[in-house]
Amino acid sequence: VGGTKIEAALVDATGAVLNSARIPARHGNAAVVEDIVSVARQAAGTRFDEVSAIGIGTPGTVDSATGHVGNIVNLDVVSLDMGPEVSRLAGVPVHVENDVNAAAVGAAVLLGGADGLDGTIAFLNFGTGLAAGIVQNGVLLHGYSGAAGEIGHIPVEPHRLKCPCGQYGCLETVCSGAAVGRLWPNADPPMPDLIRCASRREAKAVDVLDMVVRAIGDTIQILAQSVDPRLIVLGGGMAKTGEPLVEVITAELRRRESQCRFLESLDLPARLRLAPAGQPVGAIGAAMAA
Repeated sequence: VGGTKIEAALVDATGAVLNSARIPARHGNAAVVEDIVSVARQAAGTRFDEVSAIGIGTPGTVDSATGHVGNIVNLDVVSLDMGPEVSRLAGVPVHVENDVNAAAVGAAVLLGGADGLDGTIAFLNFGTGLAAGIVQNGVLLHGYSGAAGEIGHIPVEPHRLKCPCGQYGCLETVCSGAAVGRLWPNADPPMPDLIRCASRREAKAVDVLDMVVRAIGDTIQILAQSVDPRLIVLGGGMAKTGEPLVEVITAELRRRESQCRFLESLDLPARLRLAPAGQPVGAIGAAMAA
């Protein structure tokens, strides 16, 4: 479930995508529930009777135990028993996850390689906000209150910009997709243009990119030293920049390694991966989480 679209994937037990569908998102509780069921039926087609469960990845405050979702701002949803309502309408069990957590499962399934879901895989989402989803041996880490992975609200960024959460200096204020848009309003999307301008040694671009990439480096380092994942998958809108983004992040991590043997021993650049382009990662992850 996104702010402008709702996407579904029919997935088998191995995580293989058999079919997918996408529809525009409508606003309001009833419309969201109806659209989720509608797009799920479209993705399943004639095989809907074989569907054993529906998994939903959604923005907002998610209680994965009850299926309740609060404050999907872009869809005018304040409070919705999404899981129970979709289950009632579709006639199958439903599991609801935070959208970044769902994407983490999807990325782990697609990028786990020969080791599959063994070990720890982290999905770092550079979207409107900044957050991580963490999968450990195939199991999502939620934490005591569901706040595991809310790395964007660690207030260590030295420019001390005000964050919508009420703190100052959250990492999200500098290196989320929305933050980069504010810092570099010259292009849409901003990150590819920022990197190009900085490569031409344009002074303003160099300063902004340095600010952004240092915050990304802090984010990756905090994540790596907290849960020590074998893979760190870069996702969200900003990750669509592709290899140029990986290159500037790698350069920052290598700069840090040159000053610290401990960081050099971790070899963080070798753990970086881009989320698979063109794959419905969130829908795959939501299905597998169900």
